[in-house]
Amino acid sequence: MEKIARLVMSSGLAGAGRNQVAALKAGEEPWIVGEDRRIYRHSLRLQDGILYFIGFDGTEKHLYLAAASPLRTDFTGTSATFQGLHMLQAELSLENARVLHAVFPFTAPVSLRQRTTTIGCGDRLGLATPGHIRALKEFDAAPVLAQQSVRELTLTRRDFPVVVRDASFLVFQEGYEDGYGADGDHLKNIRDIDTALDAGMPMITLDLTEVMATEPAEWSESRVDTAFQALDAGVRSHIGSAYEGRQFELPGSRVDFPAVEARRCALMYGRALDFAAEVDRHLRERRGSQYDLEISIDETTTPTLPAHHLFIAAELQRRQVAVTSMAPRFVGEFQKGIDYIGDLAEFEKQFAVHCAIARARGGYKISIHSGSDKFSVYPAIGRHTGMRLHLKTAGTSWLQAVRVVSRTNPLLFRRMLARAISSFPDAAKLYHVDADPAAIPAADGVPDGELEKYLDPKDSRQLLHITYGGLLDDPGIRAEFFATLGTHEELHYAAVQEHMERHVRLLGVPRVPQKH
Repeated sequence: MEKIARLVMSSGLAGAGRNQVAALKAGEEPWIVGEDRRIYRHSLRLQDGILYFIGFDGTEKHLYLAAASPLRTDFTGTSATFQGLHMLQAELSLENARVLHAVFPFTAPVSLRQRTTTIGCGDRLGLATPGHIRALKEFDAAPVLAQQSVRELTLTRRDFPVVVRDASFLVFQEGYEDGYGADGDHLKNIRDIDTALDAGMPMITLDLTEVMATEPAEWSESRVDTAFQALDAGVRSHIGSAYEGRQFELPGSRVDFPAVEARRCALMYGRALDFAAEVDRHLRERRGSQYDLEISIDETTTPTLPAHHLFIAAELQRRQVAVTSMAPRFVGEFQKGIDYIGDLAEFEKQFAVHCAIARARGGYKISIHSGSDKFSVYPAIGRHTGMRLHLKTAGTSWLQAVRVVSRTNPLLFRRMLARAISSFPDAAKLYHVDADPAAIPAADGVPDGELEKYLDPKDSRQLLHITYGGLLDDPGIRAEFFATLGTHEELHYAAVQEHMERHVRLLGVPRVPQKH
């Protein structure tokens, strides 16, 4: 702590007033540096006579408090006094994150229900948040900085409280005060939802695949009719009057409901919709109106038909479920890490209908899952949603981290590539990709300066995208991987920022007017 104290005094921060702190905070360099230590400029904050900031002491980051008089605070850590400067070095712990939320409310995630455009950033490492913030702060879009699924948590050895903690301290590090979300992604039961809520995550992405009945999608008309007759009489009456044989006019399109399709929808989605209503009531009990509920029906093998989307939306509306966003399964393929696979004209034609349904049935946001790097369809998505959308980009920042390793630590990257190939069979059980490891050229003989090229072709890109679990679980890789990103922290942030900016530009997200 003494090194940081000397830096505080030598930089003029000790005893500085609000204007002086603001001037130092606005400096061009990201850090105030001294030997092997640094203070993150944007984290500087003077409140009630106490100077707060994130600092790096040569080994790790801490939250520091400094004041001319003895400190009274709920933060816990190591206290010391240097030449009359009272200081506290606080660990970036779960307990201190909760105190941080109370002292600086902008560091806690919030509901983004009222924001038109939201971007799920999916930081698997708990390191990329500054890059995401820098990419999005100039655009009229709100970031969901803490977004993880149970699958990702298992593979990265994290949990929801840690995900929120990491985002909170990095939000403070960047001095970002415009609000961010946290998403318990692809949750399927109340138990996991409560775990996410307890961690302070206002957004729940409810994955309905395990409560949907997918089998009726393939049934004959006679089999559908037989099963439908077994449903409750009240359900049969409602389906008959509300959907069977009806036509629903939408701007630029029409959705027809033959009797068999209405009955098929009742069989496929009835139980799932009741569960969605149960979850919505539970969220309302836990958070009042301060939550975001996304309905996910995209984890299926076939595209969501317009009639099915309309049925789901109308029935959720009838059940008074507060849907913030919905993720249908779109035509074509949204494989991990690569661009859209399919007919672009057909995608746009069908996507326009999905957007029309969303506008007609409550105005919820259309959500694009597996959206990482689907650059060719982004312009159409932006046009037809009118920017009322949620985009999930789970693996994109991970690949940018791997890119940084390829540039700065070629020996480590070569080990990672070999380990990714050996762990691919297990990873491929969890993700749908077409990558063929046998088609990836061997790295032997490839010059160090050309290793980054493995991040671009389809096969090697998908390989590195989905094998993060095996890579992070390898003791010969994990520690050196994180150390490399720590050493090249600003390069990592810049790589994430550059890639994320490409997403929002192609979507057509407008820039925020500059403040004067």
